[in-house]
Amino acid sequence: MSSLYDRHKAVIPDWVALYYKDPIEITHGEGRHVWDSEGRKYLDFFGGILTTMTAHALPEVTKAVAEQAGRIIHSSTLYLNRPMVELAERIAGLSGIPDARVFFTTSGTEANDTALLLATAYRRSNQILAMRNSYHGRSFSTVGITGNRTWSPTGLSPLQTLYVHGGVRTRGPYAQYTDERFTEACVADLEDLIGHTRDVAALIAEPIQGVGGFTSPPDGLYAAFRQVLDRHGILWISDEVQTGWGRTGDNFWGWQAHGQAGPPDILTFAKGIGNGMSVGGVVARAEIMNCLDASSISTFGGSPVTMAAGLANLGHLLENDLQGNARRVGGLLIERIRAACAGVDAVREVRGRGLMIGIELTEPGTDRANREAAGAVAEAARENGLLIGKGGGHSTSTLRIAPPLSLTVAEAEEGAAALEQALGVL
Repeated sequence: MSSLYDRHKAVIPDWVALYYKDPIEITHGEGRHVWDSEGRKYLDFFGGILTTMTAHALPEVTKAVAEQAGRIIHSSTLYLNRPMVELAERIAGLSGIPDARVFFTTSGTEANDTALLLATAYRRSNQILAMRNSYHGRSFSTVGITGNRTWSPTGLSPLQTLYVHGGVRTRGPYAQYTDERFTEACVADLEDLIGHTRDVAALIAEPIQGVGGFTSPPDGLYAAFRQVLDRHGILWISDEVQTGWGRTGDNFWGWQAHGQAGPPDILTFAKGIGNGMSVGGVVARAEIMNCLDASSISTFGGSPVTMAAGLANLGHLLENDLQGNARRVGGLLIERIRAACAGVDAVREVRGRGLMIGIELTEPGTDRANREAAGAVAEAARENGLLIGKGGGHSTSTLRIAPPLSLTVAEAEEGAAALEQALGVL
């Protein structure tokens, strides 16, 4: 009989990537651990690409999903939906956006797609500013604005996109500057860029670039950008698909590290809110959200089952202060990882905040990405019972570490030790 891997290759597109030379089938999980089909247990430091935000098999979520499924699974947005309204009320209140409206989607890609639709309709412009090294999804419109060649398979797009400096602090023409001077230079670049465009609809930016390898600008950069954008009437879209819900520890939303000029005009979210269920969404103030002059619905966005999961998961996260746990345990974890990486010539930088940590690997003594080293460490970590992710800009050479936010101190120590051992392959 053919292996599951052989069957996968026979029916799934070649461009659907799998981790590991010998891919694993994850069959079940509990807490911060998962098991594969051969019964091997792993400490999960990637959480389904930052999606299993609180814990695997969280009782509150599984109970809410089962109870809602026993009542009704689906109705669509054509009918009143109590769980959807209740979750929208909570998110609107948490968003920081005044007079907020919430539209639910099934993914972060669809959320960003909706945000682009709203911004271009509101501003009557198809000109978009995005950040270099960014990632915003896999739909036709979102790959067209993604500033990362690895994840952008076509240059065709319904949008005209120009890319701004600033999303990566330690690379590029301003890397040698102080934080203050870096911000000034990026603002000057933005001002200059706007001078060469037609009317711009929006700037879309991840507060911490996820797929790009957990890179970020100095705190306050997007607040400085916002002052420029406001003078031109340009909207700010904060892509919080990976940074939302307290993952960064210091803030509930990534934009709050840049909040001196107020909240974004539009905020997108997904991944962790459903703890594995397919939930995404957009928050915007009413005048922007209501600007569409045609009817629209979502067949599956706001599903009663996914909304029940989101409500239970958000409640658990807030009641147990998982943001605070991400700050405390994440602070310990990054220090343990920095200690493990000390003296490893291939490690260019350890960066991140909260439970969102990146280790960039390069060819020793250079800034050239070392994709082979990243793959080797990920394989070795897996052999040591630790699952981690990969990312990065010019090449996939950054190890991405993003455990569920309920990670314990003991598990952080265990994961750091496994990672230190895996780094020994370099």
